[in-house]
Amino acid sequence: MNIRINWQALGISASLICAIHCAITPLLLSSLPLFGINLVHNLWVELVLLGTAFVLGISTLWHGYRRHHHRLLTLGIFTLGIGLFVLHQFINFPYDTLLLILPGIAAILTAHYLNHRFCRQANHCHTSDCNH
Repeated sequence: MNIRINWQALGISASLICAIHCAITPLLLSSLPLFGINLVHNLWVELVLLGTAFVLGISTLWHGYRRHHHRLLTLGIFTLGIGLFVLHQFINFPYDTLLLILPGIAAILTAHYLNHRFCRQANHCHTSDCNH
C-alpha cells in the first residue's frame, strides 16, 4: 500500500490551525481572571517562564560556544542577566526595575550580541586548523 502525503494541504492545515490558535489564545488568557486565575504577578508562572527562557538562551549560546568560539563569557553574562530577573522576583524595593531589570536586559542582549560577534570571528571552525 502506497501512502502519499499532500504536503501543500498539510501546510495549509497547519497554517490555519496556527492562525486559530494565535487568535484564540490571547482571548482565553485575558479571560482567566474572570475564573479566579491570575497569571500576572504569579511567582510560579514567572519562575517557569524565566526557567524556560534560561534553557532556551543557554542552548542557543551553548551551540556558539561549543562549535565556534569556545568563550565562556557569553554564557556567564547571560546567566548574570537571568539571575537579575530572578532576583527581581524575590526582592521588592524602590527602583528595583531600574536597578535589576534594565541591567538584566542589557546583559542578555550583550551576551547574544557577543555570541554572534564571536561566531562571526571564528570563521575558521570546521576546517583543518580548528582544534576541536
